[in-house]
Amino acid sequence: MKRRNFLAAASALPLIGCSPAPGDIAGGFVGASHERGHLLRGEKRGIPQPSSTQRTRMVILGGGVAGLAAARALRLRGIDDFALLELEDSAGGNSRGGQVGGIACPLGAHYLPVPGDDAAAVQDLLEELGVRQRVAGRWAYDERHLCHSPQERLFIDGQWQEGLLPLQDMDTATLADYRRFAGLVQQASSQARFTIPASKSPLAQSQLALDAITFEAWLDRQRLASPALRWYLDYCCRDDYGAGLASVSAWAGLHYFASRHGFQAPGEPAPAERDGGVLTWPEGNGWLTRQLAAPLGHRLKTGRVVLRVAAGKHSVEVDALNAATGTVERWQAAQCVLALPLFIAARVTENPPPALRQAAAALRYAPWLVANLHLGAALHDRPGAAPSWDSVLYNPGGDPRFPGLGYVDAMHQSLQSVPGETVLTYYRAFGLAPAQRQDLYARPWAHWRDAVLAELAVPHPDLPDKATRLEVMRYGHAMSVPVPGLRGNAALRALQQPQPAPWQRLHFAHSDLAGYSVFEEAFSQGHGRGMALA
Repeated sequence: MKRRNFLAAASALPLIGCSPAPGDIAGGFVGASHERGHLLRGEKRGIPQPSSTQRTRMVILGGGVAGLAAARALRLRGIDDFALLELEDSAGGNSRGGQVGGIACPLGAHYLPVPGDDAAAVQDLLEELGVRQRVAGRWAYDERHLCHSPQERLFIDGQWQEGLLPLQDMDTATLADYRRFAGLVQQASSQARFTIPASKSPLAQSQLALDAITFEAWLDRQRLASPALRWYLDYCCRDDYGAGLASVSAWAGLHYFASRHGFQAPGEPAPAERDGGVLTWPEGNGWLTRQLAAPLGHRLKTGRVVLRVAAGKHSVEVDALNAATGTVERWQAAQCVLALPLFIAARVTENPPPALRQAAAALRYAPWLVANLHLGAALHDRPGAAPSWDSVLYNPGGDPRFPGLGYVDAMHQSLQSVPGETVLTYYRAFGLAPAQRQDLYARPWAHWRDAVLAELAVPHPDLPDKATRLEVMRYGHAMSVPVPGLRGNAALRALQQPQPAPWQRLHFAHSDLAGYSVFEEAFSQGHGRGMALA
């Protein structure tokens, strides 16, 4: 499909901006508290001295997936003397869930691919939660947690197509590129293992070469120029990594396919199954983090802004601001797990290890916007594929009016026979341009409301009239982007090992250490540190 065809199809629909957002749509900014996080900036002369000292055997900093996994590992080992300090008022990090209009919906990550055997710790968690169980000698997943069909659809040329790989107006050259890319993915898989978590297998020489260049440069070398293929691969990278072909490494671009389901060209046999589908819940991965946080009780300390971490010979000292009381608490512990983004860990740690400083300097973070839009009634649908869990707009020309990654439907997992009110969760990744992060926070809520409504009104002209509320989450440093050179970074590898004196009591656990942010990486990092603590 040519870019002009996309624009022609869009022009047949209501013009962007001709139907202003109804003034009675309520909403605002919710979610991650960047104001608390920004207390770490600059000098801290206004921060009071600690007013109390508490002692515990272990202290975990950060209540995202990695921190919750570390806490679970301690519990599994029978260790109850620990505290987990979390910035927000609830745990979960980028995998929290919420509600809009009484309907559960994600505030961030919204699915978990069925994990393979390399992610044994995640498999064990799902078994513990009753999602995975033995049936007649085989592992099976509870169908209530598996994503219902239809799963994905693409709005292209004025109608919906099943699946996300563009098939409309596919010419001979495009089909040839699809088939050649499928062969290259298979070839890369045969040369070296691509695993999740990635730390399960060291980088082979072929993978180091892929890690050294961008995915875009690799595609250029392979002469894969089809706009449809490039759009699809760019979408996949932005969806999983927060940035597109020009930013992520070729290793990351191929890892997306080679580590899980391969790449199937139209008309070709499906690749051997490496997973059993996708697990999802109305609140997304918030369901998982809620189960992980529930057993912690009083050991979970929310609303704590970590200000200082000092590693001593006999203990670790942590100062944290209690947002509710305005006082600073001092925590003394024998061991400390820093389940924090590495740029924050480097900022709060006194005299940080050289590897931490070097790793933090190498990382690049993508900001994200997540918008939850409550609809009072079901939308009229365009011709083609039926309403799905995940709906995406095709935009091969990179039209700035359509920058999003589509939306997921919170009620897709329900068993209601007649569609009704629901919440659509819209995602947008901003890539690596610094101005984008500033723009994300500088723009008022009304700007993002109008932008989201205008974009989604292209496939759904009746959406603005049926919207009742729109809540926007802003993540300034949502995920580490796997830029070239990151997988081979020596500093990141060093942080995953026991630290030398005087930092031997500090233990780092975050998806940053893998160079990209997915549940399996974060959970495996936290689980490993929790199991290894003395």
